[in-house]
Amino acid sequence: MSTSSIAQPVQSELVIKKSRFLGRVEPVSDRATAVARVAQLRAEHPGANHVCWALMAGGHSAANDDGEPSGTAGRPMLEVLRHQSLEGVLATVVRYFGGVQLGAGGLVRAYTDAIAQALLTAEKVPIVAMQTLSCRIPYTLEGWVRRELEAHDAQLLDVAHQSDVHVTLVVPVDHAQTLRQRIDDASQGAAQWTRAEEASGFN
Repeated sequence: MSTSSIAQPVQSELVIKKSRFLGRVEPVSDRATAVARVAQLRAEHPGANHVCWALMAGGHSAANDDGEPSGTAGRPMLEVLRHQSLEGVLATVVRYFGGVQLGAGGLVRAYTDAIAQALLTAEKVPIVAMQTLSCRIPYTLEGWVRRELEAHDAQLLDVAHQSDVHVTLVVPVDHAQTLRQRIDDASQGAAQWTRAEEASGFN
């Protein structure tokens, strides 16, 4: 399954044995932003007993039970995100305790369901691995290269006109090798490549 993020925040509300679980899933790319967002939720819900969260964002991924029994909140929420192949996404659940203990199994189900239900209405956005390429090409090829970029779902980031044309572009990783080969062939080896960087982006 390909990796996705979500287009905008989605929410859910569950009431289980008088406890309210307010679930929310939103696009967040790093831990610092996630921590700030959780702090904002705490401020918005001063009477809540717990604000549990899970972040799926590559090396920034994290899970926090916020005082619930270990492994009953953050980790199950993270598993929902992982199961749905989401990336760059923060899941939060604000819990107002209703006075009835749910037990470990009940908590896992509640936190899992709060996030799963929110995601039922989420608009998924595919994440495409992109590569940034820079090259120098003869002036005679500039128009041809611009047309070729469109054919390979590539975008022009920068053009500098000097003794030749310096072009910086971003292209889906799957198309990068083909595009480089096309430009090499068209320039008969005159194109000079200077940079290649990979990053994730949204299609």
